[in-house]
Amino acid sequence: MQLRCFDTKCATKLDLHAPALACPTCGELLEVDMDFSAIDAPALKALWSERRKSRDVRDISGVWRYREFLPAYPANEIVSIGEGNTPLVRGRKTAEWAGVSDLQFKHLGWNPTGCFKDLGMTVGMTEAVHTGAKVVACASTGNTAASLAAYAARAGVIGRVYLPAGQVSLNKLAQALDFGAEVVEIEGSFDDALNTLLEKTNEGIYFLNSINPFRIEGQKTTMFELLDQLNWKAPDYLVVPGGNLGNSAAFAKAFDELLRFGFIDKLPRMIVVQAAGANPLAQLWRRGVDELIPVDEPETIATAIRIGNPRSWKKSLRGVRTTGGQVLDVTDEEISEAKAVIGRDGIGCEPASAATLAGLRKLRANNTIPSDASVVAILTGHALKDTNFIIRSHQREEAHAH
Repeated sequence: MQLRCFDTKCATKLDLHAPALACPTCGELLEVDMDFSAIDAPALKALWSERRKSRDVRDISGVWRYREFLPAYPANEIVSIGEGNTPLVRGRKTAEWAGVSDLQFKHLGWNPTGCFKDLGMTVGMTEAVHTGAKVVACASTGNTAASLAAYAARAGVIGRVYLPAGQVSLNKLAQALDFGAEVVEIEGSFDDALNTLLEKTNEGIYFLNSINPFRIEGQKTTMFELLDQLNWKAPDYLVVPGGNLGNSAAFAKAFDELLRFGFIDKLPRMIVVQAAGANPLAQLWRRGVDELIPVDEPETIATAIRIGNPRSWKKSLRGVRTTGGQVLDVTDEEISEAKAVIGRDGIGCEPASAATLAGLRKLRANNTIPSDASVVAILTGHALKDTNFIIRSHQREEAHAH
């Protein structure tokens, strides 16, 4: 098991625990390269099912249950808060509104801190502890900060979060503070906060944004759990919101591994949906090129995906192309409407999550997706992540009504 450069033309390899954020040869992102020579898909499916009855902390976790596909650590080093085990939910109103008959939501907002970030953070924090880190840090639009703060508290290390001043939901900021993180506000965007943190990585700080390959390893288990719930039958389409693009990058890695070793016999088409005001990958897709042009001043009500220069775009793009998917964007108005529909179905989510339903409806409107296709849409965050948005939306509705 080792780290390798994501660029197959470079193929530089490093020790698994090397303190590197990028390839020292070409500067590309790294990924975990595992030895899967002993993989037996039928046996592992049975083992993973049996583990659901166990009270071992690793088996209770919906991430570490699939640990044969994760870096190995001693059981006493694993930093877990019982992440994973999130539901697949159907909604009649949402399906009708989107125009598809077979729609399910994988609701990652049911994780410990209310967001999918916990799935990557459990592995990233475990690696940090394993390497002796005393201070862990991230730049964040809010969700990563809340997750890092919780897992740092669990691990007994210092958590430090860099946030774009005035651009983070107070709910998410409150979580980070409640879990005891040190909060550093940076003037500018998420990208400015990230660049500020990157300048400090030589100061003994362990970096836990999603360019950290161990975060990606944890997040890929979303697809292991989803497909396990679907009896290992892949849906026709998987719809994912796109911000920094770590999630879609992780899902692409999961698909590659699961298909290669016979857990599934087809790939779902992966659809990445960005907000129109923070849409560099969607712009790239429309231009039909391989060069990302960052959005200098991203702006959207969906603050969790308000990112103009996503670091995992190459990994995400490869996954979209490999699965025969596509990338599109939706307006804030479309996101707001979709979020309201999800709420009316008793499901609820934060605004960024609703981009998936908005994107799905747009694709149905132009007949890109057939009405009888099986679709799973990823909801990345809980409705309580941004309660101000909900209140403001209803205040506007009342004002219009009068």
